[in-house]
Amino acid sequence: MLVTKVAPNFTAPAVLKDGTIIDNFNLYEYISNRYAVIFFWPMDFTFVCPSEIISFNKRYVEFKQRDVKVIGISIDSVFTHNAWRSTSINNGGIFNINYPMISDIKRDIIKSYKVEHPELGVALRATFILDKDSIIRHQSINDLPVGRNIDEIIRLIDAFKCHEINGQVCPAQWQIGKDTIKPTKDGIATYLSNNTNDL
Repeated sequence: MLVTKVAPNFTAPAVLKDGTIIDNFNLYEYISNRYAVIFFWPMDFTFVCPSEIISFNKRYVEFKQRDVKVIGISIDSVFTHNAWRSTSINNGGIFNINYPMISDIKRDIIKSYKVEHPELGVALRATFILDKDSIIRHQSINDLPVGRNIDEIIRLIDAFKCHEINGQVCPAQWQIGKDTIKPTKDGIATYLSNNTNDL
């Protein structure tokens, strides 16, 4: 488990949003004291993976509005990434993606984040939320057959940022505009007395 720890830095080849290929994408330089989401998928040109990558991309503006950087990683080469980005959605591709796609062809990154499938050598469907100090505040890992809910990732970011602002904690099912909890005995009593029906 990496939650509460500093996210491992890395430098690796990447395809940027404009299709440019670079050899020296550096995580810390890219996020530069911002919140970030790092997500891993198993392989390009597969089945669940394009749905997740497109889903992240469809919410790119929502991440940008929150000043959150999104970074995607798999073990494929940058050339495979670029070919997938050049393939239409109707043909199983992902087309143009607004966030960098990292190539972890040597599997160094998936090993440092401890998300390598024990038998297949690909990445599991892992997601990490980093705060502005590059501390991992959330991690989740799905086995290969089931995709992620990207709206839940956004909800978690909102909750962590809410806690940063007001020092209160966010209950189960919390959404922006809902009550938070003052972390005291009286605070939880007040919250539960007013909000149990929302849980």
